Amino acid sequence: MGFASIHSCAMLGLQLIPVTVEVHLGNGLPGFTLVGLADTEVKEARERVRCAITHADLPFPSNRRITVNLAPADLPKDSGRFDLPIALGILAASGHLDAQALAGYRWAGELSLAGDVRPVKGALAMALALQHSGQPGRLVLPPGSAEEAALVPELAVYRATHLNAVAAQFLASSAGGPSDHDPGDWCRLATPTPAPLAVPGPDLADVRGQPAARRALEIAAAGGHSLLLVGPPGTGKSMLAHRLAGLLPPPQTHEALESAALWSLAGQLRVERWGQRPTRSPHHTATAVALVGGGSPPRPGEISLAHHGVLFLDELPEFPRHALEALREPLESGVITISRAARQAEFPARFQLIAAMNPCPCGYRGSTHRLCRCSPDQVARYRHRLSGPLLDRIDLHVEVGWQGAHTVLDTPAGESSAQVQARCAAARERAWARQACCNQALTPAQLASSAITPEARQCLQQAATRWAWSTRQSHRTLKVARTIADLDSADTIELGHVAEALQYRNTAEDQGSVPA
Repeated sequence: MGFASIHSCAMLGLQLIPVTVEVHLGNGLPGFTLVGLADTEVKEARERVRCAITHADLPFPSNRRITVNLAPADLPKDSGRFDLPIALGILAASGHLDAQALAGYRWAGELSLAGDVRPVKGALAMALALQHSGQPGRLVLPPGSAEEAALVPELAVYRATHLNAVAAQFLASSAGGPSDHDPGDWCRLATPTPAPLAVPGPDLADVRGQPAARRALEIAAAGGHSLLLVGPPGTGKSMLAHRLAGLLPPPQTHEALESAALWSLAGQLRVERWGQRPTRSPHHTATAVALVGGGSPPRPGEISLAHHGVLFLDELPEFPRHALEALREPLESGVITISRAARQAEFPARFQLIAAMNPCPCGYRGSTHRLCRCSPDQVARYRHRLSGPLLDRIDLHVEVGWQGAHTVLDTPAGESSAQVQARCAAARERAWARQACCNQALTPAQLASSAITPEARQCLQQAATRWAWSTRQSHRTLKVARTIADLDSADTIELGHVAEALQYRNTAEDQGSVPA
């Protein structure tokens, strides 16, 4: 009876690594040794576990030599998630708990000195990875973490609030094992039914005027396209950006779970809001690590926390250039791989980028009400903060013009977010029925097979030749045209759809007029 093995797990990004907590009670000088490449916070579990067991009036083998091994030994262990399995392993090795019954569960939880079980980060990510593994078993978590994990359907999740509650269920003398219907400190949680979600964020009806920008916002929402808004201060760029999430259709269950798993890893999940599309708005002083993720162990950055949602970058040229350049690969692939000397983690990052910037350092270039004092060299340096490859990856470029106070007051309220969202949802349904993805994710082969009239194809070829476009620019313009056609409920891309898409590819200042 001097040995016990308890099943737990560690997270490497969104990948679940099974961890076995092995406890041996031997003869010799009394001591408590913890091995298995444990971080400082894991090594401190010795004192937490000792105090928790003693305070819970459970037998602690203080006269034995305790050795705890966290296997596999080459995997770094972090956080306090191993406190509970270590404590249960000690109690099972001493013969107080039924080790065979404990082996049917996976355990994670931090212990307080009084024996309370405290929440851990990444509970939903852990549960989702267990479900995908094909052998999920049963998962025991603390309050708060258990409610997160219960969002994953068809997974047995138990909530344990105190070490005493767990011990009462697994006493070696008890017959029949734990009860699923025990009220209070030990219980199995049911998967909650998602409540109907309201449109997140403010309403598009608050934006008066700006018909071109509103139209571009609708196209971006319908096709999943990225968008750049350029205009003087106070023209409504930020207002428009914060309303994009309200135009997107509600996420499907698997999309909501993927997004929530990333928030859970970051410790930012709120169960009551798990089904809403996220909108992340990092400050322009954010570093590259803050945007793409990193650290030890690797943690998701803003682009992953915006997975299946919106990433809004205001004052785009003010971001560090190396931070913006790090967005290139995720914008194309939808994933970000963080490589460190000892570990490598991959996070999904299929976000919808919307960015805003001023036309010049002072912000008033081209304005009719304020004089711009920036020299051509200053304007050029300001715009060159954004590289060509990054701008190539932004589908829609829109100039947001200045509107006077009388224009705003006299302009009637436009369509609400709910009205525009209905059209965007219908366009997305057409796209999914045709190609099983949104238009922004179309492959070159799928684009080549798109139905397009000869006049529309000739117009696109003329534009690509005149402006010396790359293949990527031509493809992205064709994707936007496909979305415009879907909004018009058209099966074929026509000349008018391509002509409108050309207006959004680059600002008129950069490329001149659209070819006739």
